[in-house]
Amino acid sequence: EVQLVESGGGLVQAGGSLRLSCAGSGGPFDEYAIGWFRQAPGGEREGISCINDNSGRRYYADSVKGRFTISSDNAKNTVYLQMNSLKPEDTAVYYCAAASACGSSDYLYDYWGQGTQVTVSS
Repeated sequence: EVQLVESGGGLVQAGGSLRLSCAGSGGPFDEYAIGWFRQAPGGEREGISCINDNSGRRYYADSVKGRFTISSDNAKNTVYLQMNSLKPEDTAVYYCAAASACGSSDYLYDYWGQGTQVTVSS
């Protein structure tokens, strides 16, 4: 079974950047779609990005489009989320998840990491 571990979160000022990593084990990442989700305090879990190298599909939610970039390094079984021009409203716990194909609904994803905290100060 697939196991996922997120890293790279932290505290940054508005306008700054962070790069999140999602490291996988139990199977090569080129056989899965990997999505990024986030959940702000008191909010619902929001799908923000997804990558599927087999189909070439990339997904970005409107809230992050133009600021965030998803990429993968299959040799390292790792997916990255580069986050630029961060805003205070980006503050959330960020999760990566694996599915058979990209989609915006979290029920499509069978495997989840524990999450990493991102805090953006004004």
